Amino acid sequence: METPSSAERRQEGRTSVTSEGQVLLAEDSDTDAELTVRALRRGGLVGTIVRARDGAEALDYLFHRGVFADRARALPRLVLLDLHMPRVDGLEVLRQIKSSPPLRGIPVVMLTSSNAQEDIAASYGLGTNSYLVKPVDFTRFVADVAEAGRYWMALNQACPPVSPQAS
Repeated sequence: METPSSAERRQEGRTSVTSEGQVLLAEDSDTDAELTVRALRRGGLVGTIVRARDGAEALDYLFHRGVFADRARALPRLVLLDLHMPRVDGLEVLRQIKSSPPLRGIPVVMLTSSNAQEDIAASYGLGTNSYLVKPVDFTRFVADVAEAGRYWMALNQACPPVSPQAS
C-alpha cells in the first residue's frame, strides 16, 4: 500500500531512493554539507545522512573509534568524501577505506571542488568509485548530487557485507 508521502513524491515526479542504509558525508565546509544534504533530500533520499567534519572524524566513524566506539555496527551504504579536509585529507580516508576488507566494498564518491588531474588520478588509483567536481552553479550542484545519490542508493547493487572470517 502506498503511503501519502510516497504518493506525493511520485506525483512530484520523485520517489524515495531508500530508507535503508546510510550515507556518510565527510565534508569540512558547513555550507557545502548543507547543500549536499538538501540535494540528496530533493533527490528523494530518505535514509540517514551522517556528517563527519574532517577526515579523522570520518575514520573514527567507520572504524568505531573515539566518540563512535559504541555506535551500531552497520556500515554506510555510501561515502561522499571531500578531498581537502583538515586533520586527515580525503585521499588518506579513501586509502584506509579501500585497505580494510570490511569497508572496501562501500562505494566512495569523491565530491570535491578540485578538478586537478593529479587529484583525479590519485583518487582513482586508490579505488574511488566516482569523482564528482562540485559545480559552482547551485542548480547544477543540486541536480548532480541528487543524481549521484539516486544511482548509488537505488540503482547500484550494494556489495554484501564481508564476514569477519573473510577479513
